[in-house]
Amino acid sequence: MENVLRPLIVIGGSVVLTLLVGWAVDRLLQRADRRHHETPLWGLLRRCRFPYQLVLCAALLRGSYAQAELAREHSAAIGQLLSLVLIGATAWLLMRISTAVVESSYARYANQHQDAERVRRVRTQITLIQRIVTAVVGVLAVAAMLLTFPAFRAAGASLLASAGIVGIVAGVAAQSTLGNLFAGFQIAFGDMVRIGDTVVVDGEWGTIEEVTLTYLSVRTWDERRITMPVSYFTSQPFENWSRGGAQMTGAVYFHLDHSAPMDAMREKLQAILLECPAWDGRKWALAVTDTTPSTLQVRAVVSAKNSDDIWTVRVTVREQLIRWLADEHPYALPRVNTMAAAPAPEAEAVPSPRDGRPPRKATADGPGQL
Repeated sequence: MENVLRPLIVIGGSVVLTLLVGWAVDRLLQRADRRHHETPLWGLLRRCRFPYQLVLCAALLRGSYAQAELAREHSAAIGQLLSLVLIGATAWLLMRISTAVVESSYARYANQHQDAERVRRVRTQITLIQRIVTAVVGVLAVAAMLLTFPAFRAAGASLLASAGIVGIVAGVAAQSTLGNLFAGFQIAFGDMVRIGDTVVVDGEWGTIEEVTLTYLSVRTWDERRITMPVSYFTSQPFENWSRGGAQMTGAVYFHLDHSAPMDAMREKLQAILLECPAWDGRKWALAVTDTTPSTLQVRAVVSAKNSDDIWTVRVTVREQLIRWLADEHPYALPRVNTMAAAPAPEAEAVPSPRDGRPPRKATADGPGQL
């Protein structure tokens, strides 16, 4: 009877104690969340309930398993398994806590600052810091798990002795990866590009959607995702439309006939912009910027508060001005002359004033020579 009650009390007691402590901690976090609703930290920490309970249960079982006197012939293997579970659960709990702290800090900063550019910069930096913490905790957890095996502990001295050579070889073999890693730090803390910035890279227009230590994800206007190494942004030129403020100025070009009514076009452009909600009212202009033997190049300049609105204003101006010209002034649109050139008329003969010889025909240089 004792052989049955002892394991039941040890294992069952550990599980019951874990559930009670987990319930109590969750109630305290819930009460703190109601009292401090402006801080999302307590609500985010409630997501750590399961890894916290797993850590507590694994620690209790690891410490009291010897008193259970269960499967003594496999006690070493079971103890090592519980140690591995404890290390993994602890790493999981630390990752959850760091994520909660980072998200709470970002939410508080975003609520206190209205500058969208600064908020995007902080979001980019916090995202990379969170990934670094996750990577470090994961590596340390794996190392701690490996050190629980006697073979790895015995090989530790030789591994440390050869760490310098291995580091040199790994550095040479992973130059590209290390370059992207340091480029990620440069982008995050050098404020080159932020999450939410509108950029033009390699001829593609899009928005920075994700920033990691090794790559960036750009979401294009047609919902495609372009994954690019972060080293591209530190070694190649690119356009950042969100840099220095969200307000933008755009241009719309038209190729028109020389008879295009410029004054009427300026009045129509102003009327179109007054009815366009995306126009911010800062700037507009229309002028002839170039001319060719057959057309005029006319440029309309408009402004908007951000990159999305400038696209809307440009396409609205282009569409409505072309439609207005086609309906009201069709002669102003460029025309292509497809008629074949008419043949030159045959020159008449010039009579001879001196004799009766038949005169020669006139040439392109003048009348025929006698």
